[in-house]
Amino acid sequence: MPKKLLSADERYDYGNSLREKTPLESHTEWLPGASRKDPVKLIEEQNEDRIPWLIPVRRARMSVSPFAFYRGTARIMAHDLAGSPVSGINTQICGDAHLANFGAYASPERRLVFDLNDFDETLPGPWEWDVKRLAASFVLAGRHNGLSKKETRKVTERVVRSYRQSMQKMAGMRVVEIWNSLIEAEELLLLLEQKKLKKKAQSGIKKTMTKDSMHALQKLAEEVDGKYRIRSERPLIIPVREIRRKYRGEDVRTLAMNAFEEYKETVPDHISHLLGKYRVVDFAVKVVGVGSVGTRCFIVLLEGRDRHDPLFLQIKQATKSVLEEHLPNSPYRNPARRVVEGQLLMQTVSDIFLGYNKATTHGHSYYWRQLKDWKGSADVDSATVEELNAYSQTRGWTLARAHARTGDPIAIAGYLGEGKTIDRAITTFAEQYAHQCEQDYAKFVSEIEDGRLEAAEIE
Repeated sequence: MPKKLLSADERYDYGNSLREKTPLESHTEWLPGASRKDPVKLIEEQNEDRIPWLIPVRRARMSVSPFAFYRGTARIMAHDLAGSPVSGINTQICGDAHLANFGAYASPERRLVFDLNDFDETLPGPWEWDVKRLAASFVLAGRHNGLSKKETRKVTERVVRSYRQSMQKMAGMRVVEIWNSLIEAEELLLLLEQKKLKKKAQSGIKKTMTKDSMHALQKLAEEVDGKYRIRSERPLIIPVREIRRKYRGEDVRTLAMNAFEEYKETVPDHISHLLGKYRVVDFAVKVVGVGSVGTRCFIVLLEGRDRHDPLFLQIKQATKSVLEEHLPNSPYRNPARRVVEGQLLMQTVSDIFLGYNKATTHGHSYYWRQLKDWKGSADVDSATVEELNAYSQTRGWTLARAHARTGDPIAIAGYLGEGKTIDRAITTFAEQYAHQCEQDYAKFVSEIEDGRLEAAEIE
């Protein structure tokens, strides 16, 4: 028997009724339970399948500040949120929605757009988890950048309010209208009131639009005997030609070439046809990120009409989402496909070269994307209160749009309501959780200083 299709009013009332079970005020408090797992142990357990010599680098990058530490703690927060109050309305969630995981990139139509840009942990789950992680990241950023307690609270409350008000607006929009909504980079300038900040943003946009494969060729490649190849910059970039050993009896380059052919089978036919116009020139191992350091990552240089027509792709290892320890497993058995499908659901426009390897390569799954295509991000470490205010509006709207695309915006809007109760509740949670993160960070750093954990940045 077909499920009854509820009207918009019924869906809104349903969301509103969920407050009886989970009042908005219940999202306020964070108190670690007696059975809370050791946060450092949770981080270290993630290193079991990482490249051993990069593990000290990951620790060093996370030890820079509480905010840097927070970037690598999606697993810790998933454990902490697992028993937290939720409305019961699920969406596709990012799983690591901190403020640095948003940025600009080129749309297929060659427009500079702004969206979420990290989906390593994506999974269907409670929308509240994303909002709480995003809010706590604003508290940590505010404290890191010297904002007063009052300024930090206002900035954090603003991001939750932006999410709530955006969801209310989307509850009244047509489905396709929500699906196609996006922010273009030029719109970000409208949020900056100070002339100085607008000028800085315009300069950043202009610089971002120079970051393409030609720019990458100049930075990452060298010309030898009239041909380009990826430049060796050990230990950050190691071309496969310098990896002499075989991997379980197979040559590393052969493995990479086979993976490329397999990847082409997962993109739409017209993109596979486009990729057929390129030939693979070189592969290299590349160290990336903060929390991702130690996972396997490669870059590929391809050549089109001639050596002055480059295309750089990135191959990144995908693992099981940290959320799957607490939520139903992904419907996709391949972690790389989970990442790709989640990204396509949450972004309005995505990289045309986004794809994955169907089968695992010696137990590892990989997804593919462009390395350089007008990609840009905000400098969180130096953000002023005015900039953080602007970030709060764009990130709140963007997260709401991603959740509205994949869940029921009307029911979520009904639950959130039009008052400020949820804004204040999640802001208070974020302040308390940021304090918890600072305590976890202190414990992590003390274990490094005591010599129990080795940490060393790449020279």
